[in-house]
Amino acid sequence: MAALGLGGLSAAARRKSGPARNAAVERRNLITVCRFSVKTLIDRSCFETIDDSSPEFSNFAAILEQILSHRLKGQVSWFGYESPRSFWDYIRVACRKVSPGCICSIESMENVGSSRAKGRAWIRVALMEKHLSEYISTALRDFKTTRRFYEDGAIVLGEEANMLAGMLLGLNAIDFSFCLKGEGLDGSFPAVIDYTPYLKFTQSSDSISSDEEELRTLGSSGSEGSTPENVGPPFITDENSWYNKCKRVEHKYRLALEQKGYLEELVRLRENQLSQSVSQNKLLLQRIEDMHLAHKMEKEQLEYIIVELQDQLKSFHSLEQLSAEVSLSQSSLEPGHSQDGKQDGISLLHEGKEDTPSLLGLCGSLTSVASYKSLTSLKSSECLASPTTEMTSPGLTPS
Repeated sequence: MAALGLGGLSAAARRKSGPARNAAVERRNLITVCRFSVKTLIDRSCFETIDDSSPEFSNFAAILEQILSHRLKGQVSWFGYESPRSFWDYIRVACRKVSPGCICSIESMENVGSSRAKGRAWIRVALMEKHLSEYISTALRDFKTTRRFYEDGAIVLGEEANMLAGMLLGLNAIDFSFCLKGEGLDGSFPAVIDYTPYLKFTQSSDSISSDEEELRTLGSSGSEGSTPENVGPPFITDENSWYNKCKRVEHKYRLALEQKGYLEELVRLRENQLSQSVSQNKLLLQRIEDMHLAHKMEKEQLEYIIVELQDQLKSFHSLEQLSAEVSLSQSSLEPGHSQDGKQDGISLLHEGKEDTPSLLGLCGSLTSVASYKSLTSLKSSECLASPTTEMTSPGLTPS
């Protein structure tokens, strides 16, 4: 009985672990394939514009739609029936606070009727606006709304959700161009993921079966119409794919070479401009130094002129004082005054005489005096008195 109980418990545990493992594997597969599709889109954008006709974008849109629809709850009606929902119902509620947002414009689109078609239109508009990662991050932060729309085990409720927002951030570097009236917005059919571009099988050297044996087996087991002619096209297709890859690499190399030449020419032009700027800067510095030196010399000359003017101004004041004294002396030498006053004025003039050029003006003023004749006559009479007396002395009288 104990063994039966243990066997029953192990079987129940296996039954419970089976769905959990399947859900984990499904989440891991979708996230991994989404990362591959994002890398493929980035690589493809280096050669051509991404639009609805690109198979890489169609596969990415299908993967993102599967991720956002993973374990999405249905809408329960009043009668207890559950109707399916689209991920657009969740995005419309969770991303209503994104500014500027395209939610209202998609809701008002006339050619998009179903909820699935609106969700596909939202993916295209968000990619063209380069805000898809922002929309997803905002929706995931609203955990209450996310919990209301999704069941336990959904990708948007697990740790993979943060990885999803980070992966979609690289798509902001791509310029998308979509037509919102194409067949990609038809919501009548579900999205199908093409896993073949991301599958890679490496056959080991000790494998039992080889490609040649398998082809030989297929050729011998089939009819004549199924011999190497029917097996050939896959190899031709593979060769074509390699040829296309070589063409892409060659085109990428040519673009890089052209960009290298353009950058070298641009660097050369910038070096020439830099050398010209350096030479002009040297000339301007030399001119500034010359102007500074000339300004310094002009300043010194102006200071010397100011000093000379100050000296002349002082001498002018001294001349004015002397002229005032001379005018006083002239007024004392007029005819109405006495002989003693004249002698006092003359002695005053002799005492105030200086050996300076300023006395020239004083002498000029004295010669212009009206009473100069009377002064000279006075001096001559005084000077002639002594010789007459000498000549009339008794010892010198003629016989």
